Amino acid sequence: MDAKARTSSIAVAAICTLSGCVNVTDPTIPQPPAAPTPQTYSIPSGPLEIDLASYWNQLNDPMLTDFVEQAITANLEVQQSAYRIAQARAVLRGARARYLPDVSGTAGISRDVGDLSRGDFDFSLGADVNWQVDLFGRLSGDVTASRAELQAAGYSLADVQRLIVGAVAQTTIRARSTAVQLAIARDTLANQDENLQIAIWRRQAGLVSSLDVEQARVQRAQTAASIPQLESELAASANAISTLIGESPGRVRELLQPGPGPAAPIPSPPASIGLGLPAELLRRRPDVRGAEFRLAANTARVGVARAQLSPLLALRGNIGSGGLGLGSLFDVITGNLFAGVSQLIFDGGRTRANIDDAQATAQLSLSSWRLAILRALEEVETGAIDLRESRRRTIFLNEANVAADNAALLARSQYRAGLIDFQNLLTAENQLLSTRNAVASAQAAQALTFVQLTQALGGGWNENALAERIVPPPIVLTSDEGASE
Repeated sequence: MDAKARTSSIAVAAICTLSGCVNVTDPTIPQPPAAPTPQTYSIPSGPLEIDLASYWNQLNDPMLTDFVEQAITANLEVQQSAYRIAQARAVLRGARARYLPDVSGTAGISRDVGDLSRGDFDFSLGADVNWQVDLFGRLSGDVTASRAELQAAGYSLADVQRLIVGAVAQTTIRARSTAVQLAIARDTLANQDENLQIAIWRRQAGLVSSLDVEQARVQRAQTAASIPQLESELAASANAISTLIGESPGRVRELLQPGPGPAAPIPSPPASIGLGLPAELLRRRPDVRGAEFRLAANTARVGVARAQLSPLLALRGNIGSGGLGLGSLFDVITGNLFAGVSQLIFDGGRTRANIDDAQATAQLSLSSWRLAILRALEEVETGAIDLRESRRRTIFLNEANVAADNAALLARSQYRAGLIDFQNLLTAENQLLSTRNAVASAQAAQALTFVQLTQALGGGWNENALAERIVPPPIVLTSDEGASE
């Protein structure tokens, strides 16, 4: 079986976990207390207006979409989480197996040697059985805890995917912004080359001093110096994306490198997305749900620790036979059955200490669960405000950019006509470069805050998406095919 097939088979466990192999309403799993959740957010919000499971499609960037979908299937952190699902399922199988008796068999053959030996072979067969009866919940509590841990591991996988999807989207947006700023720098450099040439001509004509030429040269050199830095930043973002989508650097860097024309636009989020209700948030956030099931697992382990103070009933038995030959092996069969009860009397307080440790762990899990809820609410409200304010900032900067572009055009024409000195042109050019970069940064910030908000709302995963993207369709065998195997 190759690595991809092993990963897919392990991910089946994740889907089984997330889709109901372990029911959230399972009465054997301890239920947490009521979640400390407000009825509404502290900021105005409406119902959700987008599909959070695939929110990246709202950015209308095909390359970003390709990167995200490749990361879902090929990211190594997602695969590691899938293997943790396999570990949790193995632990659960082991816990359930303790309900059944342990049976071991023995077989032997012997022969006497010496002057008085018979010279015959002695054959023997036997079996030993040990069974621990689950009277006070030692075994069932362990099974319950393992079942909750399996559920928590499934939600951990979903949370890793949520974070990886957000990281890919954000890194791609930053790369787009860098590419746009790189195109701006190259375009500005072309204008400054022209300004420098005009300054040289005017100096040669005796219209200006060498000061204009040197100022133009300084301005051009500063812009040229920013290009290598932007190239380096773009390469770093591209290489980070390559790691996130599970491939070696190179291909992504070539895709993101801007050509001679205008750079690809920075992704733009939808005008409105809504927030829904806080209670809905708790069911969409896999980190909150995972914390809930870890709390359930640790609560169940408190009962397991307490059960060590209760009596233990164990049944033991064996059966055996022997003979001088295979034909007489079963002529005489012997066996015995023993039932015993053991009770802890004194262990120096070790069991009590284990109970205290389990209770403290459960309380720690309760605090972690409540903290996960508060952080989820914090991230949603902060993200919503950031998105709103980034939109306002983008509007103002677009207005400034239009004005700066007009001012630069006027300054260039007036400098050519000798109506203004080079210092005025320099100021107008610097203002235009600054506002163009500011608009690109504001557009990127708007897209980034959109991703952060949708992440905070629990976007980037669901049971169906995991089943479709990670696990191949199941192979259905007919009765004849199954019999042949």
